[in-house]
Amino acid sequence: MRGLLLFARGIDALNGFIGRAMGWVAVAMVAIGVINVVGRYLGASLGMQLSSNALLEAQTYAYSMIFLLAAAYVLRRNGHIRVDVIYGGRTQRTQAWIDVFGTLFLLIPFCIFALYFSVDYVARSWRILESSPNPGGLPRYPIKAVILAGFSMLLAQGVSELIKRIAWLRGIPGVPGPGDDDMRRKLAEGEA
Repeated sequence: MRGLLLFARGIDALNGFIGRAMGWVAVAMVAIGVINVVGRYLGASLGMQLSSNALLEAQTYAYSMIFLLAAAYVLRRNGHIRVDVIYGGRTQRTQAWIDVFGTLFLLIPFCIFALYFSVDYVARSWRILESSPNPGGLPRYPIKAVILAGFSMLLAQGVSELIKRIAWLRGIPGVPGPGDDDMRRKLAEGEA
């Protein structure tokens, strides 16, 4: 189990790094949005085109990256929404079993399903070096690869969470359980 917890810690570290990087991508996305708005209105008043399709698409690409690549980080931080009717008010042990069940029978199959049906879609885009239909737009194939990366990271984080929940259910010390007040702190510090 120690080896599995070490493996889970590695997944947590990778997804933590990428999740924090997505915070900076969010800052860039907002900056691009401001540039687009200022360029559009300033350009209209000057009678010039100061905005571009590349900037508009870059903002959309940044949002797509944040959404897909930060999902694993949010799972790592225990930030996904839960149904309180099912999860809330239960004992930690019951919550841990709900997490195990949800991960095994919902999250992991969903990620595998998404990966399976995305591979051909992404591969086809890379084969033809798909680009934007808009004049001056960006290539589409690199951003489509983010679909595979995002679901792979989410799948890996699901495995990490499963390992940690099973370790907690087995009573291994130092592994935070569901609902622990210090769970987010321990995860952020890489202790879990």
